[in-house]
Amino acid sequence: MKRIVVIIICIMSLSASAQQVLSPELLWKLGRVSVLGISKDGKSVVYKIAIPSVEENKSNSKFYTIPVNGGIATEVKETKDLVADKNVSPDGKYILSSQEVKINKVLGKDIYPNLDKSNAQVYNSLDYRHWDTYNDGSHNHVFYAENKDKATPIDIMPNEPFDSPQKPHGGDEDFIWSPDSKSIIYVSKKKFGTEYAISTNTDLYEYNLETKTTKNLTESNKGYDTNPTFSPTGNLTWLQMKRDGYEADKNDIIVRFKGMDMNLTANWDGSVDNFAWSADGKKVYFVAAVDGTKQLFEVNFPGLTRIAITVTQVTSGDFDVSDIVAFSGDNVIVTRTDMNHAAEIFLYNLKKKTWLQLTKINDETYSKLALPKYERRYVTTTDGKKMLVWVILPPNFDKNKKYPTLLYCQGGPQSPLTQSYSFRWNFSLMASQGYVVVAPNRRGMYGHGQEWNEQISKDWGGQVMDDYLSAIDDVAKESYVAKDRIGAVGASYGGYSVFYLAGIHNNRFKTFISHCGVFNLESMYGTTEEVFFNNWDHGGAYWEKDNAVAQKTYAKFNPINMVDKWNTPILIIQGGKDYRVPIGQGQEAFQAAQLRGIKSRFLLFPDENHWVLKPQNAQVWQSEFYKWLKETL
Repeated sequence: MKRIVVIIICIMSLSASAQQVLSPELLWKLGRVSVLGISKDGKSVVYKIAIPSVEENKSNSKFYTIPVNGGIATEVKETKDLVADKNVSPDGKYILSSQEVKINKVLGKDIYPNLDKSNAQVYNSLDYRHWDTYNDGSHNHVFYAENKDKATPIDIMPNEPFDSPQKPHGGDEDFIWSPDSKSIIYVSKKKFGTEYAISTNTDLYEYNLETKTTKNLTESNKGYDTNPTFSPTGNLTWLQMKRDGYEADKNDIIVRFKGMDMNLTANWDGSVDNFAWSADGKKVYFVAAVDGTKQLFEVNFPGLTRIAITVTQVTSGDFDVSDIVAFSGDNVIVTRTDMNHAAEIFLYNLKKKTWLQLTKINDETYSKLALPKYERRYVTTTDGKKMLVWVILPPNFDKNKKYPTLLYCQGGPQSPLTQSYSFRWNFSLMASQGYVVVAPNRRGMYGHGQEWNEQISKDWGGQVMDDYLSAIDDVAKESYVAKDRIGAVGASYGGYSVFYLAGIHNNRFKTFISHCGVFNLESMYGTTEEVFFNNWDHGGAYWEKDNAVAQKTYAKFNPINMVDKWNTPILIIQGGKDYRVPIGQGQEAFQAAQLRGIKSRFLLFPDENHWVLKPQNAQVWQSEFYKWLKETL
């Protein structure tokens, strides 16, 4: 009997070791799902699967429907008539669209028509470039037209040097019809030039089709007003941040009801990602970060009753609910991820509290892989707080072995570190290459209360750095961590973190990787496009000598001031079209490392922005990332 057990165990062991592990090549063969909506008859979910082609350096897409209660997916060639077009007015008479309109003369050939071969650009204010494009004098405008062939679109923002949809990432969620089809509600930050660059004050505007007049609906609020929608009973609802210049402020759900603005989440200590009304108009469901995950919540809408407003967490588990798609009876359809699985479409029964996975796009690939395990760990910080740290362990983990270990530094800086699935900073991939990954929910992350989130502002190199070190020091006590083979990696603020840690780590780390990281706070202030961010998080401009907060930031928390303490190999990655953290940041850091004689490498993507989007560039990114780790760790 014992002999049989031993044989079975051996077979299982051989089977496990024979499984593949996730590789960069496999990662970029996974299908990526995006949901178009529910079919007009309410019976099916309509979605798209995009599959990257490294050979063609692009993605190819196919469209499918699947029954809302589960079943077999069916490929469809045309989706136009399957899903209701939200840009068509409720009465069916008009249709909304957006397009770029040339407003200002910026190009040399516009100003001097006889010099039509000039590529000069002339600017009189900031906002001359944004994200990854230079301002050529064009702005996004909303148009409406009669819902018939060859109808002439009408610009509802004529001659205005403002944008709707918002740049750089706004879409048709920025403009909607009123329920009576008499007006259009749209989002815009009606500021121009330098004023635009230092403010987050977007507002909701109402354009009346009959009078051709526009009214600001949220003029009293000075922060972000976004994501307008109407409840089933006709109440305008949107997301709102209160403070101008603070892009990571608490995001609340506001309902305009009988002339009053009701904040449904004012007394709840969290920040809303996205939301949707229940069919009966009695509840709002929303997604928000909580304790290292993103979950579905609900809040009741009391109207004029004396019923208390109550926020309730609906789902729980080590996964992310990413987006709310739609409701179907007692079910809500969402997209969901975890650290080992890319987004899929799920059905959640609100009464039974049960899950049903509708799509299984990548299940066949995953079934052949030995996947990492991830663990929750709570670490006591230097100021006595409890901090969640995700620890991701390699496939077929053996606690008796010693593994090289990576401290992952999240960007943002105010962004949650949850059970999301990235196609670049992929924890499952990192662990599958044999690394233990330590991912702390340090200060500045949603999901642990607003105070925790806000503590990072004006303290970039303070408590948060202690949080990083507390996390890696705690995990390094484990016998499976190779203490002489620990690295730190990160992008954006995470890249800043790497640069800063390089000057204070006291030989904890053997290697560093910084992607599009902030290196010099002064030159960052002088070249980044969204100046409001630096004003808020750094406390002001470096030339404000009487501003004690700003002066502390530029003196104490500036990585460039600690280069003399650098002694560790570093890979620096930079996008040439990154105007958020411009190219000079990476160049300055690389030049400093090289001139100090530190082993270093500069990986430049001339046509990528703050991200790496092209399949072949992404493969180069992964190859260089892991090649560097093999060389130096």
